[in-house]
Amino acid sequence: MKLEKLNLEGKKDSIEVLDKIFSSKINKKLVNAVLYKTNANYKGRHAKTKQQNEVSGPTAKIYAQKGTGNARHASKKAPIFVGGGIAHGPKGESSYKKRKLNKSEKKLSIASLITEKNANKHLLIFNDFNNEIKKTKEMNLIIKKFEITNALIILDNNSKNKIEKSIRNIPNIKVTDVNHFSAFDIVKFKKLVFTESSIKELEKRYL
Repeated sequence: MKLEKLNLEGKKDSIEVLDKIFSSKINKKLVNAVLYKTNANYKGRHAKTKQQNEVSGPTAKIYAQKGTGNARHASKKAPIFVGGGIAHGPKGESSYKKRKLNKSEKKLSIASLITEKNANKHLLIFNDFNNEIKKTKEMNLIIKKFEITNALIILDNNSKNKIEKSIRNIPNIKVTDVNHFSAFDIVKFKKLVFTESSIKELEKRYL
């Protein structure tokens, strides 16, 4: 299929793209599953308390089992004692399973989301950035001109080097390449922007 391609002056051209990426079946059930797994894996599980078996100290019984009139106890490591282990506390990152995402899930979910962006007219394709844009003010004018004030911009490496410095401080914009974005990134931003070369790089992963 063919999609519209723009240069910075707004002149229109066309580019041939793969149907399996830009006009695929929109599988919302798969996308929801992928987003759930991605979001779950993003969460930091850093909080950790020591369990009873992790507290340092003697394991000797604190007094005889019978004859004292007191309740039965083992060592001072029990959770009911000050300095003992914590019952049911957070166990740290190593105790939580990472939800696995296979390659086909990632590819199909991304194709579904790109197709949806295209169907909603929230997809833009630019010519590669051949000239360096140094000033944020100049980049801001381009962003406002093409109404991409909330966008994920996926660039080829050459284009990224040309504009990264001028765009990195602009809010609600994320600049990345084809190897470092996820379905979660596409959903987070309203518009999705590619360059001609970044599309070719993406298509190589689907061939």
